[in-house]
Amino acid sequence: MAQVCEMCGKKPLFGNSVSHAHNVARRRWNVNLQPVKAATAHGNRRIRVCAACIRAGKVIKAAHAPKVAKVAVAKA
Repeated sequence: MAQVCEMCGKKPLFGNSVSHAHNVARRRWNVNLQPVKAATAHGNRRIRVCAACIRAGKVIKAAHAPKVAKVAVAKA
């Protein structure tokens, strides 16, 4: 599964791990992804978002989403 935030699109960063003796090894800094049941345009679904988006309030959790009354549409 891809390490990508579904809200902001944040991806892993790549670079070098440098020791005190300056030994260099490639490494990867992953995104802190958390599975959250959130209210989306397609109903409530589980999405993987980074902790920064959760803290910033970009995600509306399903338990705290406003209740929307289902209105029957009359056929013309």
